[in-house]
Amino acid sequence: MSTDTDLETILLGPVLENRDCGACTACCSVLTVNTPEFSKPAGTPCRHLGPIPGEQPGAQGCTIHAVRPPICRTWFCAWRRVAAMPDDARPDRSGLLVSLNFVRDPRNCLEAVAFNVRATGDGEGFDEGIARTIIDSLCDRQVAVWFTDGSKKMLLHPESDVARLVISGEPAPAHLAAEVAAWRQQYAAFTQAD
Repeated sequence: MSTDTDLETILLGPVLENRDCGACTACCSVLTVNTPEFSKPAGTPCRHLGPIPGEQPGAQGCTIHAVRPPICRTWFCAWRRVAAMPDDARPDRSGLLVSLNFVRDPRNCLEAVAFNVRATGDGEGFDEGIARTIIDSLCDRQVAVWFTDGSKKMLLHPESDVARLVISGEPAPAHLAAEVAAWRQQYAAFTQAD
């Protein structure tokens, strides 16, 4: 876990002091949680979400916030860390939740460490302008970016020609050689046989 946290800080930066979750509880519903202290499936609201005393009527939040599990204390979405994302990119405003994921047994090397951009609802809840801004703020890094609406998953970064060559190991044409080589170097640990 500490390795992941260190890698998160390297790839995303530290948690930004001027951003807090506020009324956003997207991670409490959208994400899978599977730790010894607490588990819940993706797309299912946490059992601890409920009305918060002293807040506006209808406001939902964590009813065990003061004693919430360690995963809930230490996990932050990319909006809390990536300064290039505008305020409107907060998941409850944008309809998109961005996380950095670590997959133990990826289907391909570009899934091993990647940004996942998830629609928080039915896919209708976000506008394309803010979605493009969010994705652009991630694509300046050499980390794969995937998008999912809950039913399908597609790779947004690197571009498909580069991704195909990185995954297949085929020789790259001259105009893509440097870019493919850089991605292969970045993801080399996930392409080598055990």
